[in-house]
Amino acid sequence: MSERPTRARFPLTLRRNPPAWHRQEPTWRAARPALIEAALKRSRTRPSGNWYVVGSPDEVPRDKPLGRTVAGRELIVWRDAEGNLAAGPGACPHLGAPLRDSPVRCGEVVCHWHGLALGAHGKAGWRTLPVHDDGVLMWVRLNGAGDEQPLDQPVIPPRPEPDKSLHAVYTGVGRCEPEDIVANRLDPWHGAWFHPYSFVDLRVVDSPTGDAGDGTDEFVVEVSFRLTSRLVVPVRAVFTAPEPRTVVMHITDGEGRDSVVETHATPLTPDGHPTPRTAVVEAVIATSERPGFALARHVSPALRPLMRAAAGRLWRDDLAYAERRFALRTRENLPC
Repeated sequence: MSERPTRARFPLTLRRNPPAWHRQEPTWRAARPALIEAALKRSRTRPSGNWYVVGSPDEVPRDKPLGRTVAGRELIVWRDAEGNLAAGPGACPHLGAPLRDSPVRCGEVVCHWHGLALGAHGKAGWRTLPVHDDGVLMWVRLNGAGDEQPLDQPVIPPRPEPDKSLHAVYTGVGRCEPEDIVANRLDPWHGAWFHPYSFVDLRVVDSPTGDAGDGTDEFVVEVSFRLTSRLVVPVRAVFTAPEPRTVVMHITDGEGRDSVVETHATPLTPDGHPTPRTAVVEAVIATSERPGFALARHVSPALRPLMRAAAGRLWRDDLAYAERRFALRTRENLPC
């Protein structure tokens, strides 16, 4: 096993005579389909408690609801009179008006068709939904869609302390199912080949074996984040799948140690839909022990768009990967 990257005084490394893209070490032998599928299968056995990520709390203003569709169910999320999140069906119980287009007044959604006010306690024929704000993401529990034993709270992986980190949330949509998003993230071997503009020197130094009955169902990766053609930041990261629709990358050594990237796959269409669509909601939660990181946190409103743009560039490729996987396993819309 290679020497682990450590937190150096200067976090950048200058790569001398970097090899051309086509001369890097091939990873196809190690990226065994059976290994990836086994990890995917194990992730689907873990409980989610019927919780689904619907986005960032920052997306919900005070004066109007946020409309979302999850697993074919139209819903809204809004803020009550105290500013807390509330969620409910997206159709008015009176005549079915789309509540996403209605205003919020004094913590209640007021239907713009006939003025019916709907609050956090619901109304006959219109039951509110459990909602959870974890400070980075918001979750809604849909027991009918999940068909699992409900949990009081979603399964949230360990994160850096809020007052010592900054975060950004990216959302994209692809024509695939959640398992295709998760399978993409459980294949770390594709990183330096498929994303050479971001990753170099990638090595998977440990991966699950057998049924991972020892509980260490982890992919351990050594990789360098590319800043320029020769300047890189080496880290060690661990990929895990704590529940069926989530994969977490946790930086365990090197610059940004304890930072995490959470990738959540939220189905927009019902299970078994002929043309499924899935939202990937990715939260990047960065931290650092370096003194200059306090300044980065201070200017976080300016940094968040850059962080989302970086995630978006990667996911333009990775959604193509996930969509291709879906097409191959369903044999739909393949080129002639």
